[in-house]
Amino acid sequence: MPLLSEHSVDAKPDRQLLQVYDADAYRGSDQALEAAHQDVVGGDGRHAFLHSLQSGIKTTVVIRIWDTLPPAPADADGYVPISIESPTGLLIINEFTMGPAGEAALPQPGLYEGHVSWSGRQATADYFARVLDELDEDPDLDLGVAFRSCPEDERYVFDLALTRHTPPAAS
Repeated sequence: MPLLSEHSVDAKPDRQLLQVYDADAYRGSDQALEAAHQDVVGGDGRHAFLHSLQSGIKTTVVIRIWDTLPPAPADADGYVPISIESPTGLLIINEFTMGPAGEAALPQPGLYEGHVSWSGRQATADYFARVLDELDEDPDLDLGVAFRSCPEDERYVFDLALTRHTPPAAS
């Protein structure tokens, strides 16, 4: 099961959300957003929401494309199945209302299925809460420095395999 491609993007959750979507799918559905709040990750076919428990601390989003799907990692804090259709072959990693943080070029357009796992989510949220408590005690605390000093690594990893080819869009 060789790894075909891997993309890693650092992004800051905005309103506790990150998004991954096909370059032509700008808005996700309310159902996908609601699913993310319940299950950490929610998708609607072309769009996935990632629900962090903090806003402002760097989070890593990794998109790995495999020739066949590997099992979910045993060391992850959790995972959910996902499918994402990408007729453009380009996924955007977005900081919700702040805009794109990066992109991932897929080997080819198509339907990709697999799972999203996460780690460090709760530990980063706990650190975020401690920093906000410190801010109450010290209003001069530099939040930027404090957030960049987070000892935790919040990560979301998409492990996907192509399950159906999509012909390129006609120009």
